[in-house]
Amino acid sequence: MRTTDVVDRPWRSGTLACVAMMGWLSVVLWLDRASAGGGLAQQRLLGVATWLVLLVALRRVSPMVRAQTAVVVVFATVVEYVFSPTLEVYLYRFDNVPMYVPPGHGLVYLSAYALGHARVVERHLRACTAAVLVVGGLWAGYGLFLAERPDALGAFWYACLVGFLLRGPSTPVYVGAFVAVSYLELVGTELRTWVWQSQDPTGWVSIGNPPSGAAGGYGWFDLAGLLAAPYLVDWFGRGGGSGPGDGGPGDGGVSPRRRRSRPTGPARPEPVRPGAVDVH
Repeated sequence: MRTTDVVDRPWRSGTLACVAMMGWLSVVLWLDRASAGGGLAQQRLLGVATWLVLLVALRRVSPMVRAQTAVVVVFATVVEYVFSPTLEVYLYRFDNVPMYVPPGHGLVYLSAYALGHARVVERHLRACTAAVLVVGGLWAGYGLFLAERPDALGAFWYACLVGFLLRGPSTPVYVGAFVAVSYLELVGTELRTWVWQSQDPTGWVSIGNPPSGAAGGYGWFDLAGLLAAPYLVDWFGRGGGSGPGDGGPGDGGVSPRRRRSRPTGPARPEPVRPGAVDVH
């Protein structure tokens, strides 16, 4: 399945936008690293700052992408609280979910969106997808068969990533997510901002630090955002009359209900927006 709405291009360079947002998150993780000695007050300040950065970034995108980001933040936050302080699959320094993590998930999604829809990636999407499959497969194979610390979870998540890349709603987003999520997992675990346990709570599934296919696990957040956002936009659009789903310039796509409700008649040529292409 592929989405067919017009791609929103809020940034002149999607690559630079991704680097900027990933750069901010890198600074946050470095400041909150295990050896830094910062406390909960610092974590909260970083959380407030990260929320502000996310809000600024969201001002540049369409209502559709805002809705996708909101769904990702909510879904990812619930998963964080279940898998970190509750099940202890991975742990942060204070056995909590740092305040910067929920907005950080929003920035990760926007980074994946920006990079995936960068012109250079879209021009070479097949090659980029193949590169992700090869690199991810080698990493997963190493973790499953050769690493000193076995990583069965990473291999499972890599299988999820393959499915998302080949059959998911938006291949470009998953290409971008592989880069963004893999980078942050490597940085976060190297700085010991968080640590993955060697096994899941059942003791049956081995886990790397980080899991090799973490982007595949993160892909479920992206899937929720990509599938649920059109209905949220449509709901707000019907409720507010001129809300996110009114299909104005830069809206990122007209909601399904509004497409169906358009009056029929002689077709008029739509104005062509520079750089507008379909999501593949």
